[in-house]
Amino acid sequence: MTADFAPHRPVPTRAEIVAAARAWIGTPYRHQASLKGAGCDCLGLVRGLWREFYGDEPEPIPPYAPDWAEASRLETMIEAGRRHLAPVPLVEARPGDVVLFRWRADLPAKHAGVLVAADRFVHAYDGTAVVESPLGAWWRRRLAAAFAFPGVGDDPSA
Repeated sequence: MTADFAPHRPVPTRAEIVAAARAWIGTPYRHQASLKGAGCDCLGLVRGLWREFYGDEPEPIPPYAPDWAEASRLETMIEAGRRHLAPVPLVEARPGDVVLFRWRADLPAKHAGVLVAADRFVHAYDGTAVVESPLGAWWRRRLAAAFAFPGVGDDPSA
């Protein structure tokens, strides 16, 4: 996690993160975008939440193709999570945490969402929009990592 982050407001609560993620629902899916109401992809949703609570994004995001994970075979999203967020064991993930998914067991994680309940998450769904989905068996099998936003890990409010 970035040691020198300085939120531009008090550290958010889990409830604030959940409410902010839900405020993106209906935002159209747009590859590489990150603007609430106008368009975003799954990473763009997480980037938008970062900006809302912490200010400037911690690092620039280079352009990426839709098949970037398949082509690179690198754990780019998990490594970025480790640099800027606090790793959470999957069994301890709580509402307000970022969750990452693998489409297949042999591929790097390439989809992100935000838990909004123990069994629900918000994510930008390719071809549609930002939606709230059940975290059912299909999604649970694909969970790869979970992270808390900086300073939020010990929040007792959720």
